[in-house]
Amino acid sequence: MRTPRSVSLSRRGILAAGGAVGIGALLAACGGSKDAGGTGGGGKGGPWSFTDDRKQKVSLPDTPHRIVAFTGTAAALHDFGIDKQITGVFGPTKLPDGKPDPQAGDLDVDKVTILGNAYNQFNVEKYAGLAPDLLVTNMYEPGALWFVPDESKDKITKLAKSVALTASRKPLDHIIGRYADLAAALGADLKAKKVTDAKARFEQAAARLRKAAAAHPVKVLACSGSADLFYASNPGINADLMYFKSLGVDLIVPDHLDKGGYFESLSWENADKYKADVLLLDNRTATLQPKDLAAKPSWNKLPAVQAGQITPWASEPRFSYAGAAPLLESLAQAIEHAKKVN
Repeated sequence: MRTPRSVSLSRRGILAAGGAVGIGALLAACGGSKDAGGTGGGGKGGPWSFTDDRKQKVSLPDTPHRIVAFTGTAAALHDFGIDKQITGVFGPTKLPDGKPDPQAGDLDVDKVTILGNAYNQFNVEKYAGLAPDLLVTNMYEPGALWFVPDESKDKITKLAKSVALTASRKPLDHIIGRYADLAAALGADLKAKKVTDAKARFEQAAARLRKAAAAHPVKVLACSGSADLFYASNPGINADLMYFKSLGVDLIVPDHLDKGGYFESLSWENADKYKADVLLLDNRTATLQPKDLAAKPSWNKLPAVQAGQITPWASEPRFSYAGAAPLLESLAQAIEHAKKVN
């Protein structure tokens, strides 16, 4: 499911970059301030470069140490050991009660500058004030910087170079590997115990899921619910679903995908189109959860619902071993206890 909270299905929101008066002055000021007082990109080891998934080689005089990133991206880099370099984030970071959004993972959200907490928010002036060395984010569509608004993209990309890593159309383990590559380039120690323990847990979880799928051949539908529509997600494009399928999980493939290819939208009257034994249900805060869906008769009639075979789906995974291992474990447990109901 690739609908960022409640925005357009194209994954591209519109930001009216209000308050951007004076951005030219900020740009000019940032141009000469990065190395002042040791606050800029003066890392050790000389010139730095990295080729991202746009096939663009990003080159800087030094290793960047003032990084601004999409929250989920920052959380993944944090899992690999990149921490102090992350000075700002954008995207879902804090919940209404002030607690960290699930996408923030183990990132200390009180130690970073939040440039925007929702899809149509990105404070360009605040970003400029951070004097960033590098912006890092996901890329769900070729060339599209995730959560960087189109209307202010040109202003944002003039402030610092950017790195974009693909977040779809490649299996989960491949994308995690790319995050590891970037983290290593930024100075992370991939042999650190925290990282190797997380990788071992991930590999054990993958083996468990493969075993569960072989022993319990149930049909699984990755799905999401809204007030008016029921979405059946495509395991041929979502990174986590692609990986689950490669491990043998019998994920249902929708046969009439919407534009973009991420899912098929169904009216609630047709929510039973696909005969699933287990529902992998999108657990993002903007989507309807079982307690919300209970009022829909068509939901209650689904065999998987009647059997209580519903398991949460973190449809925007954190691309690190630490972030992904629990997802594999959760699905493995659900399949281990599932029975065929169709």
